[in-house]
Amino acid sequence: MANIPKISFSRILFLLTLCITLFPNSALSALNLNPLQDFCVADLSRASPTNNGFPCKSQVSSEDFFYSGLNKPLNTSNPKGVAANSANFMTFPGLYTMGISMYNVALGVGGANPPHSHPGATEAGFVLEGSCLIGFLTTNYTLFSKVVRPGDMFVVPPGLIHYEMNVGKTQTRLLTVVTNDFPSEVVLPHTLFLAKPPIQNAVLMKAFKTDGKTINMLKSKFTN
Repeated sequence: MANIPKISFSRILFLLTLCITLFPNSALSALNLNPLQDFCVADLSRASPTNNGFPCKSQVSSEDFFYSGLNKPLNTSNPKGVAANSANFMTFPGLYTMGISMYNVALGVGGANPPHSHPGATEAGFVLEGSCLIGFLTTNYTLFSKVVRPGDMFVVPPGLIHYEMNVGKTQTRLLTVVTNDFPSEVVLPHTLFLAKPPIQNAVLMKAFKTDGKTINMLKSKFTN
């Protein structure tokens, strides 16, 4: 029997890393396994989830797969001029593990949703009414933007910074979908100026090429 050469763990790790790096994204997507069950309606009756998330409800009914909360009235009388009804697994437990959530968004005249991102998630939307300027920034600082109107659709690639602003004379309404059943949201100005403990002024002064007085003024504009 021929001698089989020994391969070190470090070499195996290197080869595995190389294979993963060289695989196209589409090939990696094909490796995703189907879930072991048809669905898992989150049991929110527990005070808090375990490390593995919420347990599945043991008894489900048709009502667990339908939700009418998106159609509630929206009030845009706030500093941003933006309001939204959310359908994520915390409001609609039937979405648990489905990897999707939906939002009915209203922007009052002049209202704007500031630059923000949803780490790891894609956002797509449909314009129901009004005129809205929507833009997103790539990692090489390229801006893609357009004013969209009723019947138009848009998409924001995964995790990229984006914004929406009503540029019309009437309310704008959007129906959006995010590829996460409970997406996080990183709002840039709030992240920078409301961090606790705060980011040192010296760091922000370097980043924005300004002085401490200006940084303090900017911080004063934001409230929790």
